[in-house]
Amino acid sequence: MAATPAARHLLRAKDLVDARYAEPLEVDDMAAAAGLSRAHFTREFTATFGESPHAYLQTRRLERAAAMLRNTDRSVTAICMAVGLSSVGSFTTSFTRAFGKSPTTYRASFPPAHTYARVPACVLRVYHRPGPTTRVDKTAHRKKTTDPGQA
Repeated sequence: MAATPAARHLLRAKDLVDARYAEPLEVDDMAAAAGLSRAHFTREFTATFGESPHAYLQTRRLERAAAMLRNTDRSVTAICMAVGLSSVGSFTTSFTRAFGKSPTTYRASFPPAHTYARVPACVLRVYHRPGPTTRVDKTAHRKKTTDPGQA
């Protein structure tokens, strides 16, 4: 059986989820983006993509949380809130079900985030540049300025 190509209106809903997963999105918001009623949108989305709109939103949030666990030192609670979830307990349960490990165990299976932190050379140059107190102030005519108390 050949896969049915996704209709453009359903892709608009997917794009909405991908862009705003951290916001409090509801199926009604996704249906509005697709221009369909909630029930019709849910049926079409599920038939086309093989999962419900809510499951797709949760998957996006969990994927983003996994990336944050691998690449940052933020706490599990902060990551939970950053991806749009409000219950750490539910987040931990859903994450464990999806990835087979708790968020803390998942994080421990990767190198620490600080090993990935690369500071661009341009930023290093800014911070290693001598401060203004070591420069000699000159006037527009290239003469040293003198302290008014010395003249």
